[in-house]
Amino acid sequence: MKYSITDGEKGVTVRIEGQLDAISAADIRSLFDQIIERHPRLVILDLSALRLIDSSGVGAIVSLFKRVRADNGDFQVQGASGQPLAIFKLLRLDRVFSL
Repeated sequence: MKYSITDGEKGVTVRIEGQLDAISAADIRSLFDQIIERHPRLVILDLSALRLIDSSGVGAIVSLFKRVRADNGDFQVQGASGQPLAIFKLLRLDRVFSL
């Protein structure tokens, strides 16, 4: 898994590439903690290069979503396709994330 963070006028964009699974979820949770500490008004999660996600990855994303919303911020997921999109649809998270 690789990731990049871009700070913009509207908020923070996090691009995740590769696989978000049990092995990489701990790293991404640490990254998400750093993002939450900045209290961004908007967090955009770009998953256009994410090929695979498992329950640990989904849990990390849902946790980020809840924390951003609890801080009165907005949260968007963009670019999900393939297996990650299928998982989000199966869990009905496509409705929560407006995919």
